[in-house]
Amino acid sequence: MWEERWHPLREEWVIVAAHRQSRPWSGAEVITRTPKPPAFDPACYLCPGNARVSGAVNPRYTGTFVFDNDHPCVGQTAPRELQPPAGMYRSRPATGVARVVCYSPRHDVTLAELDVDGVDALLETWQQQMRELMTHPDVAFVLIFENKGEVVGVSNPHPHCQIYATNFPFKYIETELQAGRRHIEQTGRILFQDILAAEQQDGRRIIARCGSARAFVPYFARYAYETYVAPLRSVATIADLDARERRDLATVLHDMVIRFDNLWRMPFPYVMALHQAPLKEDAAGFHFHIEFHPPLRRPNLLKYLAGPEIGGGNFLSDTSPEEKAAELAAAGGPHYLSQPA
Repeated sequence: MWEERWHPLREEWVIVAAHRQSRPWSGAEVITRTPKPPAFDPACYLCPGNARVSGAVNPRYTGTFVFDNDHPCVGQTAPRELQPPAGMYRSRPATGVARVVCYSPRHDVTLAELDVDGVDALLETWQQQMRELMTHPDVAFVLIFENKGEVVGVSNPHPHCQIYATNFPFKYIETELQAGRRHIEQTGRILFQDILAAEQQDGRRIIARCGSARAFVPYFARYAYETYVAPLRSVATIADLDARERRDLATVLHDMVIRFDNLWRMPFPYVMALHQAPLKEDAAGFHFHIEFHPPLRRPNLLKYLAGPEIGGGNFLSDTSPEEKAAELAAAGGPHYLSQPA
């Protein structure tokens, strides 16, 4: 396969050159098969009862645990009086809220190893955080994300995600919002609804479904195993889902992260991000969804960003979305750690 595919949410072309997947490679391998950590680590600053760098001691929590980040990128106490930059440059205070959400008291249980009830409880925690952060006057956007695996820079293996509630929307979200507005003005339809319809019509890239939720590798995927998990109803943020929709989304999300781990029978690294509408703008045409961006093309081979991506600004995908969707579709069943050896 060798073609260009339009990415309607980012409004850019993605070059799909799957014939490059088997090209010669003499670079360093990525070590991904790490030993299983213990259920409790006395040195872990996220485990229950342990002290963090700030000196605060974690409660002996039994479910999800949320705390303000000890090393925030934005905060209520950010300096307000800034030195004016030279010439035409601009700056402003980095106000907002940064938090950490631990998925479980267990140090060794990833999102894929929680049960559906645990994943649903996490999604409910995200909803609660969203509803509270919406009341902050400095918060214009909330990014919830997880970095999983050393290869994407995670600093602590205790399963957790982060929340950046900022005074500005992130660039990709602004692009999605503008693309959605134009689409609804031109067609009267919601852009992501058209994407869902096209994916369901084709069928080859849909990986999991449950009631009101779907998981699929998009036609325009940039990474080899890039996957979207989305509700069928268009809502602005996860806070807008009702209990049934949240449960369906939790079921599909749980199914998807198990498939990732089962693919190569190892903890599968990824960046997971919740795409939510900005809080202080018209969200017409926006559709909340979760995106997974896995960095590996093979068990020990990264998708390196090089000339086209960094130098030119457009992705070159070395794999076919249809082939990778088929691999994930075949990786179902219980988590590999619970299967017979």
